[in-house]
Amino acid sequence: MAIVVEPAHKGNERLCKVVDRLNADIEVRTYWKASNITAIDRMGYNDHGPTHVRIVTKTAMKLLDLLVESGMQPGVVKDYGMTFQDAQVVVMLGSALHDIGHAVHREKHEDFSVSLAPPIIHRLLEGIYDEEHTAIMTAEILHAILAHREDIRPLTLEGSVVRVADALDMEKGRARIPFQSGSVNIHSVSALAIDKVRVKKGTERPILIEIEMNNSAGIFQIDELLKDKIERSGIRDKLTIVTHVPKEEKRIVECLQL
Repeated sequence: MAIVVEPAHKGNERLCKVVDRLNADIEVRTYWKASNITAIDRMGYNDHGPTHVRIVTKTAMKLLDLLVESGMQPGVVKDYGMTFQDAQVVVMLGSALHDIGHAVHREKHEDFSVSLAPPIIHRLLEGIYDEEHTAIMTAEILHAILAHREDIRPLTLEGSVVRVADALDMEKGRARIPFQSGSVNIHSVSALAIDKVRVKKGTERPILIEIEMNNSAGIFQIDELLKDKIERSGIRDKLTIVTHVPKEEKRIVECLQL
């Protein structure tokens, strides 16, 4: 499953070129596949492969657009005098490569992602940026990757949106494979309780996040996974989060035998 450049971003020639190279890169595609083998097949966890990557990338790019529209500045713009288009490349590659460390192991996968990513980044940016700007872009992308680790506070807007976008991939499709294969745990059940996550332009704050649940088990996703990621994201005060729980809840598990 390929990364897609949204219509609003097609004017960014550098972004489009990097995305084309990324989608054709066998090493990256293999790491995405291997990440799911580790997460789903070996650990009974939820999706961390190409579908997750595509969702995170799309969400992160939308978050970046809305926050820049509200007046915030990306790190590459504020600190290095580069452009918003360059920040889009940082966010796209940070999102696309943030979980490739799962190919090694889930534990400390963020660190493994940072280790595996540099030669890939250099290859994808070759001929698009000069040596100095390739080094800057590499550092910023690696920061965005590392910043999705739970105990790390992002220092850039790019890192913040990758972190939040990763946490917002909570919809039920992400848990369907491990659940159907028999992995019934709080991660798979709570993920199946989330029907829809919508990111919109807010009114009082720049971003409105709406979460629709079919079962209150989804509270685990929000309270245990989303809350901490957002609290340490650096953009908490830019987000409004609204959760909808139906009066009649859907049954997810018929019974559980231990």
